[in-house]
Amino acid sequence: MTSNRGYESYARNRILTASPSELTLMLYEGAIKFCNIAIAGIEENDVEKAHLNIKKVENIIFEFRASLDTKYEVAKDFENVYTYLTERLVEANVKKDAVILGEVLKHLRTMRDTWKEVMQLNKLAKAN
Repeated sequence: MTSNRGYESYARNRILTASPSELTLMLYEGAIKFCNIAIAGIEENDVEKAHLNIKKVENIIFEFRASLDTKYEVAKDFENVYTYLTERLVEANVKKDAVILGEVLKHLRTMRDTWKEVMQLNKLAKAN
């Protein structure tokens, strides 16, 4: 029990002290994790596990959509991507289709990796 409390405290502090860019990265990581768990749920014929974790991914995508700053032209592109991912997640949930989730997972990983690159470039720009 004590080690659980220590981890929970660490995780809470990590979130509370994270920058907005680090929080975004954490959300991508969470979406990827939950998508993987949903795929495992489908493979195990655990409908509830699959459903709950697909909903978690949907909720993260919803947060991304809600945080878009529409004053930037690129926000429309992200809106389209998030809409597409949400549609695919709904379809995957209805059909319990791991192949569709694999597609979503591929997109999430690409977006996460791109975000990491942006963070690195910002870090380098601030150092110079």
